[in-house]
Amino acid sequence: MFTGIITGTGHITAVHDLGGSAAHGKRLVIQPPAGYLDDVGLGDSIALNGACMTVTQLDAAKPEFSVDISAESLSKTTGLDVPGPINLEKALRANDRLGGHLVSGHVDGIGAVTHFAQVGESWELRVLAPGALARYLATKGSITINGVSLTVNRIADTAGGCEVSINLIPHTVQNTALGHLRAGSKVNLEIDLIARYCERMLGSVGR
Repeated sequence: MFTGIITGTGHITAVHDLGGSAAHGKRLVIQPPAGYLDDVGLGDSIALNGACMTVTQLDAAKPEFSVDISAESLSKTTGLDVPGPINLEKALRANDRLGGHLVSGHVDGIGAVTHFAQVGESWELRVLAPGALARYLATKGSITINGVSLTVNRIADTAGGCEVSINLIPHTVQNTALGHLRAGSKVNLEIDLIARYCERMLGSVGR
């Protein structure tokens, strides 16, 4: 379980095939900030751009760690098969502050950035989410974009999906990998956990 509060930005430095076909996954080598791995052990969970992964190798001295990602996970996410900057979040401890919202680390869909520009001291980010996720998105509700817990300012339902508009303060742009986004960038989306369960419960009434 996670909160969507990024605990470090890292870099995917290498991507290795785990087999010779599309049915095989990949091994990612990630370089985190100095000291990031001091309290991390083999088997720990770390969210990479919002996708929960298991640490399979680590070297705190370099520092770097590796995760193995399956073909199934690769097909449901974006940005985890190429070198580049990445958001990192360690799993939530039971006594930690819940600074964002409850995040499972399971990506629900892939969105596309339609607009990213500075407005005053902040930045406006607009992302087109798949239409299947529209029922879970609401003004002033929560959404996770590439692992970052964010508040939805506005929504607009379109023929192509649901566009969400979000305000990013300078701190968020400077301390996450969201600052690297551009119009057309693909992003991992996770809807609010509570909204998912409410929809399931309400949908089962009368069955």
